[in-house]
Amino acid sequence: MTKTHPKNICSNALISTSFSLALFSLPAQAHDYPVTVQSCDRQVTFEQAPKAAVSNDVNLTEMMLALKLQDHMVGFTGVSGWKTLDPKLRKDIGQLPELSAKYPTKEVLLGADADFYFAGWNYGMRVGGGVTPQTLAPLGIKVYELTESCIHIMDKPKVSMKDMYLDLLNLGRIFNVEERAKELVSNYQEELADFQASLPPLTKPIKAFVYDSGEEQPFTSGRFGMPSALIQAAGGDNILDDVAKSWTQVGWESVIDRAPDVIIIVNYGQVTAEQKIQFMRSNPAFKNIPAVKNNQFVVLEYVEATPGPRNIDAVKRLAKAFRAAQ
Repeated sequence: MTKTHPKNICSNALISTSFSLALFSLPAQAHDYPVTVQSCDRQVTFEQAPKAAVSNDVNLTEMMLALKLQDHMVGFTGVSGWKTLDPKLRKDIGQLPELSAKYPTKEVLLGADADFYFAGWNYGMRVGGGVTPQTLAPLGIKVYELTESCIHIMDKPKVSMKDMYLDLLNLGRIFNVEERAKELVSNYQEELADFQASLPPLTKPIKAFVYDSGEEQPFTSGRFGMPSALIQAAGGDNILDDVAKSWTQVGWESVIDRAPDVIIIVNYGQVTAEQKIQFMRSNPAFKNIPAVKNNQFVVLEYVEATPGPRNIDAVKRLAKAFRAAQ
C-alpha cells in the first residue's frame, strides 16, 4: 500500500468567508510597521519583522529561502519525515536545524523560541489539532497560512499561480523585504508569460491525471490543489477539476472513465516514481487509459507540485509532456 500523503490527514472544514476579503491586504510601505496581512480568514498584524521564524514542509521553506530570509529563521520542520532534502536546498538552508521530522508540536516551537510559524492546513497544521493559529497566539507565535491550504477552513476561488505569488508578496511585507518579493514575483510572471508565448498551440485538448499515491484508491489533486494551476498554465486540463478539494482520494473508476492523455506522477516518500508508473502499467484495469497505452507519464517532485518557487519549472515540464502526448 502506497504511503498516505501528509496532506491527506484531516477533512475540510469549510466556512463561508469570502475569499475576495482573504486576498485583501492593508496597504503599507515596506519600512512601515505595524504591517497587517490577510492569512486565510484572519488579519495578522506584525509590529516588527519576525526574528525566530520556523517554516514547515519543503515548499514553504523554499519560499523563505527564495526571499533570503535565513537570518530570520531558527529552523524548519516537516521535511525528512516524508521527503529528502535535495542538495540545493541543503546548501541554501545552511546550518538551520530541522526541529521536527514531521509536524511540530507546540513544545517544539516553544523550545526553539519561535515567534513566527509559516505553515498551512495539512502543511504543518491540522484542523482541530494542537498547533493552530489560535493555540499558538497565546504563546506569542504568529502564523501565516499557505494560501492554497485556505480551502480547508474557508471558501476560496479555484487555485491559480496567483496563490503562490500572493504568499511570496505577503512574506515580503511581513519581513520588510517587500521590494525583493515584488521583484521575485515579477520575474516569475515574466518568465512564465514569455514561456507561454513561445509555446506552439496544442492540436487537441490534453487531459491530465495527477497520481500522488495509493493503490486501492489514488490520492490526487482536485480543483483547489496546486497541480490544477500548473496543468492549466501548461495548456492542459485536470480530469478531476470538478472535484471541489485540494488534495483528496477518488475512485479508480473515475480515472478510467475520464481517460487521461497524460499521468503526472508526484515523486516523494518510500514508493518511487518508477514504482508508481509500473503499478499503473501492470494493472490490467488501466490498459486502455490513453496515457498508459502510450506511455505518457511525467514526473514532478513533491516540491514542484506544491506551491513554491519551483512551480515555473514544473509548468515547463508539463507543457513539454502535453505536446508530446498529442
